[in-house]
Amino acid sequence: MKKTIGALMVAVSAVAMAANANAMEYNPYVGVEYGYSFVNGGVDANNFNSGKVFVGSQYNQNFGVEAFYQRTTSDKKANKDGPGAYKVKYEAYGIDALGYLPMGCDQDVSLIGTVGLAYYDVKSKNEGGKADYDGMWGYRMGAGAEYNVTENVAVRALARYTKLDQRLDSANDMMEYSLGARYNF
Repeated sequence: MKKTIGALMVAVSAVAMAANANAMEYNPYVGVEYGYSFVNGGVDANNFNSGKVFVGSQYNQNFGVEAFYQRTTSDKKANKDGPGAYKVKYEAYGIDALGYLPMGCDQDVSLIGTVGLAYYDVKSKNEGGKADYDGMWGYRMGAGAEYNVTENVAVRALARYTKLDQRLDSANDMMEYSLGARYNF
């Protein structure tokens, strides 16, 4: 299933980037998103709510690039290896390339494919004190849809899979679902 979704996202991104590649323009935007993410780890999975801000530019109707900063709330878990509980949270920042595939006559709705790279700074705290993980890189792929409410305002929903380059406890991958809005200048 993951291979099929990954192949579909790569195909959508490649088609979107190839179309109108020579018709570049600069359309900057800013936006905010609410995110729900979880680090896969079976019963001990960590679930996070987060806020994200991003800035970017859509260079034509099919291609854009954006940079982001994300911060999560703490997830509290019982410590199965010792007494007490621990809290985990992270901050992330990175860059994504977005491919858009406009749909319909008015082209107000677009399918989105994303590919990107992010740096994750994970912090953990238990009764014994703080334990910072080394920062880790994550390779991100996602898909979703965007609706242009007006010429300047758009809303979107995305699902992203992130492969982390280090193991975080018992897992090394993460899923994120987000809802957001952006303002086009």
